[in-house]
Amino acid sequence: MTQDTDTLAADRDPRLKRILFRCWHRGMKEMDLLLGGFVDAKIDELTEEELVELEHLLTAHDQDLYSWMSGRKPLPQEWDGPLYRRIIAYHEDEIARLRAGRPAI
Repeated sequence: MTQDTDTLAADRDPRLKRILFRCWHRGMKEMDLLLGGFVDAKIDELTEEELVELEHLLTAHDQDLYSWMSGRKPLPQEWDGPLYRRIIAYHEDEIARLRAGRPAI
């Protein structure tokens, strides 16, 4: 998603604007990149259920969320969901793409 698309998505829905902001302003740069990068690329594809799950994930403490996403700590069941797994898969695909020298999605 381009910056123009980000702006359009945020302008048409205040909720999306809040989500974009919260994903890019976490307090930990690592979490900004993990959540913000995913949301920039996928926000227009997210279903209502995924938006609700994302809003729930945004209530987690950065240190915990980073530990779960980096595999340092096991993910508690209450935080596990389809969107969480989608975020992880997105970044795994991005890492594989970068290693293979393929252009961005």
